[in-house]
Amino acid sequence: MAVKVLIPTPLQKLTDGKDVVEAPAGKIIDIINALDKKYPGLAERLCQDGKIRRFINVYLNEEDIRFLQGEETLVKDGDEVSIVPAIAGGNF
Repeated sequence: MAVKVLIPTPLQKLTDGKDVVEAPAGKIIDIINALDKKYPGLAERLCQDGKIRRFINVYLNEEDIRFLQGEETLVKDGDEVSIVPAIAGGNF
């Protein structure tokens, strides 16, 4: 079994159009690096200096990893990781 990673639409051009990909279990940062080997360019869009970029939100089973252990959050087989770019703007 593996980890399911949900890919946002703007990054699907890097994953051959796939909205869901699989990765081996491990720390979030290791999962991103493993995916980058299969889908080059993914890590540079998500990370800078080994940290997830400020405007990228990552969820483990619907829980924000910033409230867990950040990039060091451990992901187990069968878990789901969602990558969500932050969206800003609008008028009120």
